[in-house]
Amino acid sequence: MTSVAQPPSASPELTVVQVAVSDPRVRPLLRELGDEYSTRYGKDAHAELARCPDEEFTRPHGGALLLLLERGEPVAGGAFRRYDATTAELKRIWTHSAHRRRGLARLVVAGLEHEARVRGYRRIYLTTGPRQPEARGLYLATGYTPLFDTSVDPETIGPLPFEKHLQASR
Repeated sequence: MTSVAQPPSASPELTVVQVAVSDPRVRPLLRELGDEYSTRYGKDAHAELARCPDEEFTRPHGGALLLLLERGEPVAGGAFRRYDATTAELKRIWTHSAHRRRGLARLVVAGLEHEARVRGYRRIYLTTGPRQPEARGLYLATGYTPLFDTSVDPETIGPLPFEKHLQASR
């Protein structure tokens, strides 16, 4: 387990740690995320979550997985993997259902952006599903540029791509 720099607005009860996908604290959150995707999209999403090999979210492969812990318990998390030499791709951003509407996803995204910047990435790319208006709102509110026509019904587009260019690390 590696601690990473805390986002500026994190409270003393919140800590960000970098962990492997195999860390037991990750499983319940990914299970809940898969259940939610399955409910929203009407099919088993657990296989989709397993599509990316776990090693893609490790430092040697250009990735990272961060957990946001509150008093030691996981409440939110997310990951990125190498998309190309200068781009990280955000994946699996989630907040435990009992901890939503507290700005925790913003902290996770800020932590992932920081870690990607430190690793030399200059751009972040991601897609979110058309039935995830909360995620769409999060990315728009945190400065991501939609790579789709926002006036069109998201259901007609499919996965909604976004990007954000990062400032160089100082």
